This record gives sequence, structure tokens and C-alpha cells, in this order.
Amino acid sequence: MGGTTRNDTDADTRTTRTADGQEEQAAVRETPPTSPRIEEVAADNPVREALAEAEAQRQQGTFGKLGRPLNPRSPYMIGMKATAGVITVIALAELLLKARSVLILIGLAFFIAAGLDPVVVWLTRHGLRRWMAVILVLLALLALVGGFIAAAIPPVASQTTALIKDLPHYAQQLQNHNSALGKLNDKYHIQPRISSLLSSKGSELVGGVIGAGQIVISTVSSIVLVGVMTIYFLAGMPQTKLFLYRMVPHSRRPRAILIGDEIFTKVGGYVLGNVITSFIAGFGTFLWMLVFGIPYPALLGLLVFLLDLIPVIGSTVGGAIVTLVALTVSLPVAIATLAFYVVYRLAEDYLLVPRIIGHTVKVPALAGMVAIVLGGVVMGIIGALIALPVAAAIQLLLEEITFRRLDNS
Repeated sequence: MGGTTRNDTDADTRTTRTADGQEEQAAVRETPPTSPRIEEVAADNPVREALAEAEAQRQQGTFGKLGRPLNPRSPYMIGMKATAGVITVIALAELLLKARSVLILIGLAFFIAAGLDPVVVWLTRHGLRRWMAVILVLLALLALVGGFIAAAIPPVASQTTALIKDLPHYAQQLQNHNSALGKLNDKYHIQPRISSLLSSKGSELVGGVIGAGQIVISTVSSIVLVGVMTIYFLAGMPQTKLFLYRMVPHSRRPRAILIGDEIFTKVGGYVLGNVITSFIAGFGTFLWMLVFGIPYPALLGLLVFLLDLIPVIGSTVGGAIVTLVALTVSLPVAIATLAFYVVYRLAEDYLLVPRIIGHTVKVPALAGMVAIVLGGVVMGIIGALIALPVAAAIQLLLEEITFRRLDNS
């Protein structure tokens, strides 16, 4: 009616009047349904279009297409990368400083696990599953350490008690000018220096005694942490290696795997070989002291075993301590003990170490000494223990990467 009609379609209609007075209808496109979030946005066509497209992508279960990457050479991106790099370096430095002691223990656990891993690999190659091989190695290690402690604690405890009881006797010998200790006292003034130390440092010694319990607790907790982390590292060593290798670009990954496996082999051979040579040193000390009647053979044998784990200087320090104790027997026995350790040191350096460790860890003597000194300064005893395998790994990387590039440049 009146010239206006309505089509039965889904589209709405709009009536307009032309110049000649006739009315015509134009279809108006329906707007797509929108979510409440879209309705809340201001009527801005570009934004509404983007929101409608996002809603359609959400219905399809996708996140849409990737946009164009940002220009890495833009001043904004350069500034952001530089700022992120500085913040990352500062955060890592802060983390290393605050968690230094814990990180050293974790590194020691990884070092021990890497030393035991060759045994686990050997067992897996002979038909055992890895978890069975790990359990077998851990049980064998626990039995060895437990048997060693059970055999060492009773004589060590009794000899330590005897040493405390004999201290007054040694004090009397210091006053005897005809004894070996008395002659040393007359020459080096040992007793006055000890008395001065006790009088001037008495309060510090009392504080040290009070803090002894804290030291014991800290030591036990550190041992437990190292033991637990060693078990985890040993059980997950293949996954750990794969994680480390995945950080290398794919094109260089096969070469990185070969070099990494060689480094792990060097670490494992060094750990096992160092334990063997240290056991020989400790057991040889025990037999020598038994033969010549030097007191406290079990205590000092255990001490030499632990000190000899530190390469280059450990056996020398242990031999000096045993020689000083041998002075309580006689001067000829002390001289013979000193000669014994000189001969043993030569035999260890030129016979035992080349045969047991030399085929895996080949580090020049000067480089090894520098590595041990630096490791001891940076990380203490633990740094000295792991210095040689670390130096061997660095030497391998230099030979396979740096030197080859320099030779071809």
C-alpha cells in the first residue's frame, strides 16, 4: 500500500524517495551477531571488524594467522634486546652469587654421577635395564662406603682417644731437650707459639666450639644433598645429555654429541682412577705405619686416602703429616717415612697415574698445576678435585674447535 512493499526475505529494507517522488526499497545488510565484549567496544569500524574476525576464529578453535615479524633492526627492538640482555646478565650474576654454595654441591653431584655413568652404561650393554644398572651401582657404592666406614670407625675412634690421652705426654717431650720434639721446640719455639695462640685466640676458639654443631649439621645436610642429587643425575643422565645436546644447533649436533660423549668418558675415567690411586696411597700408608710401629695407622691412612683425592698436592700434604707423627717414634723412622713418600710420589706420578688415568685424562703438567691452583682458589677443595677433568675438557674443546679454526684461517 502507498507504493511501499516489504520483501519476505531475511534482509531488512529501507524506504527511500527518488527525485520523481516514487519510493524504492534498498536492502540493508544485517550486521553479524556479536558477543557482549564486542558490544562494549565503541562504534569504531576497524576495531569492530577485528573483534568480529577474532570471534569467528574463536568459534573455529584457532588463534588466526601469524602476523608480520617485527623488524629486528628497528631502534625499539635494538633497545629492548639490549635492555633484556643487561637484565638477564644481572639476574644470572645475582643468582650465582646467592646460590654459589648450593650450585657447587650440585656440580659435585653431577661430577660424581658422570664418573659412575660409564659403569652403568657398561652394565646396560650387557643386558641390564638402566634402572636395574643404576640400582646395582648404587648398592655396590653404598656397600663399599658402608664397609669402609664400618672398618675404619672403630680403630679411628680408639686411636683418636689415644691421641687425646697422649697429648700431655707430648707436652712433656717438648720440655725434654734430649727428645726429638724437644729439639724441634728449642729450634722453632713451638710451645711459646702455641701458648700465645691459645691466649690471643681463646675467645675465637670458644666461638668455634659453640659453632661446631652448626658445622656438623651443615656438613651432614651437604652430604645428603650431594647423595640425593647424584642419584637423580645418575638415573636421568641420558635425558640430561639429550637436553644439553638440544641446545646446540641441529647442523652441529652430531659433532657436539661426539665431543660431549668424549668429555663424559674423560670425567668417568678420572673419577674411578683417582679413587683407585687414593686407595693405594691410604692402604700403603696403613701398612707402612704398622710395620714401623708409627701410632694411629688407621686414622692417618684414612687421612692420606682423603687428601690424595686432591691431585698433585694431596699426597704431599699427607706424607708431611705422617712424617711429623713418625718423629714421635724416632728420627730415623721419620727420615725413612719421608723417603717412602718421596718414592711413592714418583711411583704415583710416573707409574700409577699414567696407567690408570693417563689414557683418559691427558693434561700437561703445567696446565694441570695451573688448573688445580685456580680451582682451589675459586671453589676450594671441590674445585681442586674437579680441576683436572675440567682442564681435559677445555683442552679437547680447544683442539677440536679453536685450534682447527685458527689453523685453517
